[in-house]
Amino acid sequence: MAVILDGKSLRNKLLENLKKEIDEFEVKPSLAVILVGEDPASKIYVNNKRKTAESLGIVSTVITYPQDVSEDVLLAKINELNRDSSVNAILVQLPLPKHINKQNVIDAISPEKDVDCFTLENCGRLFTGLEPAVYPCTPQGILFLLDEYNIDLDGKHVVVVGRSNLVGKPMALMTLKRNATVTICHSHTKNLKDITKTADVLISAVGEVLIEDDMMKDECVVIDVGIFKDDSGKVRGDVNFDAVSKKVSYITPVPGGVGPMTIASLMLNTVKLYKKQNKRSL
Repeated sequence: MAVILDGKSLRNKLLENLKKEIDEFEVKPSLAVILVGEDPASKIYVNNKRKTAESLGIVSTVITYPQDVSEDVLLAKINELNRDSSVNAILVQLPLPKHINKQNVIDAISPEKDVDCFTLENCGRLFTGLEPAVYPCTPQGILFLLDEYNIDLDGKHVVVVGRSNLVGKPMALMTLKRNATVTICHSHTKNLKDITKTADVLISAVGEVLIEDDMMKDECVVIDVGIFKDDSGKVRGDVNFDAVSKKVSYITPVPGGVGPMTIASLMLNTVKLYKKQNKRSL
């Protein structure tokens, strides 16, 4: 039976230490979140971020707009937040309505306040091997989890299923930086099983039932980033957990694995940006 990579436990430990650090700050770090529209999932995500931030002593501001808000209004607000020295981190909750150019909005964020590592400058720094202002939240959370369980990536074959800008691409770059040999698979990949069976570490970030126990070798480490509700209403991930967990060496549960680590990374990134802006020791 696989060892469970417990994201909740590590999140609690990281945030407990972070709160002690924040308690020592005379001026508290500040996170501004922009939420557009009435998407239920986005509202839940933003509310969870706000509650976590406030529990740590981070000043959290949620700025809401209706679905039909213009792109110019969003850009003006971001420029205002960029100029506000009391705001250390800016996050635009995705997805945005179709009439808004997502990249225009993201790139309006100052790279020094880009808490998600989404701007072209920070993505470019990540691609070229330079240090971005902060690293993307979900891939960074995954690496924290692997480190906690002493899972070394040096020389290992990491297979990433999914090529999104949010997880797949940055995950590949960040594991490559740790000297892994990386393969990215996606919807056009042929013979997916033949590739996943060679993985030492398999990271799936697709959002649909995909990974079965016959698709990997016995000692594989499995990271399930997918989270959705199946037809019965059960929350689950990309991986058939019951079957796969009996075969592999380590596995993340859904929920309770990667999700909590993403929130923890967001809080750590907020404080890191705050410290950089205030020239505090990192």
